[in-house]
Amino acid sequence: ILQSFDLVHWEHVTYVYETLDHTDAQQLKSGHNIYGQGMWAASLRYHEGRFYICFVANDTRKTYLYTSEKIDGPWKKQLIEGFYHDGSLLFDEDGRNYIVYGNDEIWITELNEDLTAPKKDGLHRLLVSDHKNPELGYEGSHIQKINGYYYIFLVHSLRDRWMRTEACFYSDSLEGEFTGGDVLCDDRGYCGQGVAQGGIVDTPDGKWYAMLFQDSGAVGRIPILLPVTWKDHFPVFGQNGHVPEEIEVHSTRPGYIYQPLVGSDDFCNGLLPRWQFNHDPDPRYYHLDASQGTYTITTREVCTELTQAVNTLTQRMSYPSCAAEVTVDASALKEGDVAGLCALQSCYAAVGITKHHGKYEVLMLDKKEDGILDMTEGTVVESHQMDFRLEADFCNMKDEARCYYRVNKGDWLPIGTVHKLYFKLDHFTGCRFGLFCYAAEETGGSACFRDFKYYDVDEIS
Repeated sequence: ILQSFDLVHWEHVTYVYETLDHTDAQQLKSGHNIYGQGMWAASLRYHEGRFYICFVANDTRKTYLYTSEKIDGPWKKQLIEGFYHDGSLLFDEDGRNYIVYGNDEIWITELNEDLTAPKKDGLHRLLVSDHKNPELGYEGSHIQKINGYYYIFLVHSLRDRWMRTEACFYSDSLEGEFTGGDVLCDDRGYCGQGVAQGGIVDTPDGKWYAMLFQDSGAVGRIPILLPVTWKDHFPVFGQNGHVPEEIEVHSTRPGYIYQPLVGSDDFCNGLLPRWQFNHDPDPRYYHLDASQGTYTITTREVCTELTQAVNTLTQRMSYPSCAAEVTVDASALKEGDVAGLCALQSCYAAVGITKHHGKYEVLMLDKKEDGILDMTEGTVVESHQMDFRLEADFCNMKDEARCYYRVNKGDWLPIGTVHKLYFKLDHFTGCRFGLFCYAAEETGGSACFRDFKYYDVDEIS
């Protein structure tokens, strides 16, 4: 969960959970994973002194509901009977509860009082549909009740080409007809990628804004904020049908200093919230030493490639370009182990150090879009301690990564080829920096990471 006092700058507040439902460890050992599955499209609501977060997980095919009296938790987990794609909760003023959901066809189902299942003989009906759209029908539901009217905000594509488009339908009752249509069809001049999917929010000074997103290539989906006005009870998005380049916002805490969502780390202050693991972490196989400023990964199982490695520690990458550096001590690697710095996605790039016939070698891992993994021929180095650097350029969906290494703080040396990154549904997250170590032959080896440095576009040169 992130918080903001002006809708532009954001910082981390808490995690709702650390683990959801464990994936069978045997599946990971046999080369399977659930990338592109897991939690999708959360709905956050506040009602009568309690916060609610609802979402589905595509691997378990369950609908989860977390509740808390405070935004920073603790959060209590329960399940809602059924599977509700992109579900959105509604607490109506008469005490009845609903969930709106679906793709292509958008449905509403009334829930029972304790939100555990559909209400017996409760409301259940189709609201709108776009099931014949050859590109993308309606999904991404957000239902809100504003001044006596019910509004459903949806995303879909234009029918004649791929173009994310925001739609809104409204009615004065949940039993009545929902009317409306598209409210935003604009790509901001960026590669034909439309801005859509999300809801609207009002601020204490009475202004309205929409928080949507735009597919931006390998870096992922970028949040887009735009103003909303009203005409005859219907929302008007942006200015003259477009997302303005600049908008006016006001902070409820002027001068507030936000903690950055990404950044460097000397590992001396615990595991900062800017980091996330790529699998459920296994505390038996990683160690954070604040006194030494190190993060150490010990290999748990033999892996075919780094996406199977447990305890890989990741951070978001930033648009339009960014870079990261880290120092790796490989003295405890076992034969065949690989450790280093990666651009984590299914088509990943990584620069690392391995132990081959008792010698240390630097190499680049280059996972192609077709699934083929190329490794550069290892370059023998005399030191077991190495600095690695990875640069990523996402501007105008260029989506390229470059890898470097250096010995004894000398010059940065390029290694491997320029790597093409992609945003694909098999991982369905933006590309991330990752610190990894995995075993290719035997378990029990380890690598020690220190002095992680993060650079944004203004610092790269």
